[in-house]
Amino acid sequence: MKTELVYLLLTAILTGVLWIPVVIGYVTSRGMLTAEDYRVPPRSPLPPWVERANRAQQNAVETFAPFAAVVLIANAVGFSTSLTQTCAAVYFYARLAHALVHLSGTGVLKARTLLFTIAFVAFIVYAVALLRHAM
Repeated sequence: MKTELVYLLLTAILTGVLWIPVVIGYVTSRGMLTAEDYRVPPRSPLPPWVERANRAQQNAVETFAPFAAVVLIANAVGFSTSLTQTCAAVYFYARLAHALVHLSGTGVLKARTLLFTIAFVAFIVYAVALLRHAM
């Protein structure tokens, strides 16, 4: 399997498991869902870490599709370079670190924003390389 696809798979796994802390937080904060909860969602406040976990999961889902599209298109046209491999690796590790920092709630050095930006730049560099290859 190409390096870029490995990192796409790892990113998919990360994105796919980020709901787990959210559900754990909901259950530990509000208890198991009741029949009424399916009709009217609970409105009781959640601890800040649960809110952060939810936002981290949503952010991962929102950023996954564009990255996946670029990796899959590059794979379909047989485009793979050391640059695209590096971009895929940087994207994954930045997204992993972003999720961990988001869950922790630390604001040191604006790390969450920095990590999001690093992942975004890796995505853009990958996409531009693919576009240049296509032209």
